Amino acid sequence: MIVVICGPPGAGKTTLATRLRETLAARGQPTELVHSDDYSRRTYDRLYERVRDVPAGTIAIVDGTFYRRSWQTQFRTLSTVRFVHVTASLETCLERNRERDDPIDEQGVHVVYREFSEPEADVRIDTDECLADEAVARILAAMRSWEWFEGREG
Repeated sequence: MIVVICGPPGAGKTTLATRLRETLAARGQPTELVHSDDYSRRTYDRLYERVRDVPAGTIAIVDGTFYRRSWQTQFRTLSTVRFVHVTASLETCLERNRERDDPIDEQGVHVVYREFSEPEADVRIDTDECLADEAVARILAAMRSWEWFEGREG
């Protein structure tokens, strides 16, 4: 299974992806967490190549903005891919970006926020309204309903 956690910078994707991975690993579920920040060029092509070959039985959690429809469409060609759309207000995204150790240029936050093509998401989470633990619980509840995941949770 591939779980794509997407949304604008500062929405909370990395926090949720990391906590989801930790929760699944603590339950004995093999997981791999792949961040778009790990690649400096051809980012989404390289993410695609990386998760396409994840071993059977492993859940790949992909953390990236996926703000362009073409990137979402490319990942939809993979079997067992699910999208979690994480969002927050522009003000929240900008504030969280400023608090990062290595913030991106604020203009970049504005551009991605403005140009974000909302995906057909299996789960939608607004982190202005939902704390991280509740958000992870919602993702796990959705995962339990996805056919591939049934019976695999420890």
